Amino acid sequence: MAPTVKLPVVLYHYDGSPFATKVKNLLALKRIPHSRVEVSTTLPRPDLADRLGVTYRRIPVLAIGKDVYCDTSLIATVLERRFPTSEGYATFFPARKGGGKADTGMIKALSSSYADRTVFPLAAENLPYKKFPPAFLKDRSAWLGKTIDADAMEANQPVVKSWLISHLALLEEQLADGREWLMDTETPSLADITVHFPWAWMQQFRALRDLFDRARFPATIAWMTRTTDYIAKVGSQQQIVLDNIAGARAAEIIASSLAPEDPRIVGFDTGEAARLGIERGQVVSVTPSDNGKVPTVGRLVSLNLEEVAIETQGSSGTSVHCHFPRLNFVIKPAARGAGAKL
Repeated sequence: MAPTVKLPVVLYHYDGSPFATKVKNLLALKRIPHSRVEVSTTLPRPDLADRLGVTYRRIPVLAIGKDVYCDTSLIATVLERRFPTSEGYATFFPARKGGGKADTGMIKALSSSYADRTVFPLAAENLPYKKFPPAFLKDRSAWLGKTIDADAMEANQPVVKSWLISHLALLEEQLADGREWLMDTETPSLADITVHFPWAWMQQFRALRDLFDRARFPATIAWMTRTTDYIAKVGSQQQIVLDNIAGARAAEIIASSLAPEDPRIVGFDTGEAARLGIERGQVVSVTPSDNGKVPTVGRLVSLNLEEVAIETQGSSGTSVHCHFPRLNFVIKPAARGAGAKL
């Protein structure tokens, strides 16, 4: 069945972002046509902050009509919900071989907590920080919330590499029974896409090439190659990148879209809102709890155990619903005077 035509999808990215590559792979797996906006690797990013009122500083960000989604863990969940198999799209949670159901919760946990927050930070410790310009180091230090000490990070790289080898050993153990995909699914799952992306990124690092020892980790290296080939194959079967557009044009496309998705689909958990000391309609801030701690301020629209959405407004007067994951994000009443345009 041919996929159903959907609202316009716009990906805000920059080419060097491994997390943007992750979302590009997710879009390829789903075969979702979309436009792309190239943004700066460092702040400011007026295409998001000024035009849409989205001050979240991480990349990528994905817009579906007038809904803007932040953090790749939420983007994956939303793509599955809004582009379902019933409308002709592939799934991130295929059945296990032999007819078993997908391990949806554990796949999400593995993707967010393990791939994104355990393996990826170790990979990033091997970046050649001594070669980066001061402006980039200043930006990334602000993102981390601490000054990057390039000498100390370089001195610790043997320890980090040893940890990475231990993680490769875990993957080898998981794949040792001859399974094709990590969770023994019929086709690649979200687990394969998200665990694959930091290792594929690391293969570009000269200092880490000796990690990928085919004799030591044969099943893992074969799985990595298999996943890379699968993504390339499905991505080539349909022209999914419609155009590379400027931020002004993206804002026009978003502004001309239909109203945001009905907030009742996400819902509003009054019990959790009370626990957090917030109310529907209140102006709140949503801020990552680990790094990139720049708050986005807006009027609280929806809230459940997985997702929170706030209404933000850009300089053009266009309002969008900006969505974040619940995990690893802090929601609290905004400071007095914040979000005055709303």
